[in-house]
Amino acid sequence: MTTLPEWTDLRFFLELARSGTLSGTSRRLSVEHTTVARRIDRLEQQLGTTLFDRSREGYQLTEMGLSLLPHAEAMESAALAATEQLAGIQVSARGLVRLGAPEIFGTQVVAPMLVALLREHPDLNIDLLLLPRFANLANREADIGVMLDPPSTGRYMVAKLATFRLYLYGSKEYLARHPPIREHADIAHHEFVDYVQDRLASSELNFFEELGFTPRRRLCCTGMMAQCEAAAMGLGLVLAPPYAVRNHHNLVPVLEDRFHAERSFWLVAPVDLYRLQRVRVVWNLLREYSERNSPLFKNDDKLIEFSRTKTSFE
Repeated sequence: MTTLPEWTDLRFFLELARSGTLSGTSRRLSVEHTTVARRIDRLEQQLGTTLFDRSREGYQLTEMGLSLLPHAEAMESAALAATEQLAGIQVSARGLVRLGAPEIFGTQVVAPMLVALLREHPDLNIDLLLLPRFANLANREADIGVMLDPPSTGRYMVAKLATFRLYLYGSKEYLARHPPIREHADIAHHEFVDYVQDRLASSELNFFEELGFTPRRRLCCTGMMAQCEAAAMGLGLVLAPPYAVRNHHNLVPVLEDRFHAERSFWLVAPVDLYRLQRVRVVWNLLREYSERNSPLFKNDDKLIEFSRTKTSFE
């Protein structure tokens, strides 16, 4: 190799590594897909190696491509940091932040809080990824992820966002048509709405195993938003946090003062991206908002702490 690769070619390399397709990369970079292919071919010729395996399914990094990836990411991070520093961005953040969040949390909590932030920072843009799984930060699918399982390896900033409790809810119509629920044993005679068990994005979503019995699932959905809609229509009981049901006024808590499950959301961002002003602005907003709005996550402080291995009741 007689010359260094151009940074613009490495940008194409990074985006293709993340999206896996020419069409996805062309959309992200606002160019034709033929331009993407030409840039990748040029980079491979310049480096004298094959960076991607091509197939009908898309582009997969080769061993040499995987070796190049962290160096290209470091160059990207340095370029972004230099741009911010030279632009003197200290008060107003600018640029794009991609934020991955669970569907109903992102819809009911995150999206509304972002409105004021975007008004405050007119040059800031946010892509809110409401995925049926948790965002893949390793391939830079998102800059920040809200997840139940923080990574145990890799260079990430990790902080607890909120501990939330899940309560049993049922619609007023459902509860009026079915036997009353006065104690834990009564729950076993009722029907439930839950997650599709073989499509769980995390084992932490397996809430109902903590009931102490196998629930009678009438409907299973891959997202909690659909679960709450079905429960609100009277199909069965649902286990959900307060923020998930706040717009369903006909859903009422069941055994609220005697039973709950508990989980935690974690904020995660690659260390190099966390250094960027625009990423920290979004990160800080999420943490501050969660601290100020604890009723979204817990109905009150009177509940007995719930054990992950043993059910607790008064």
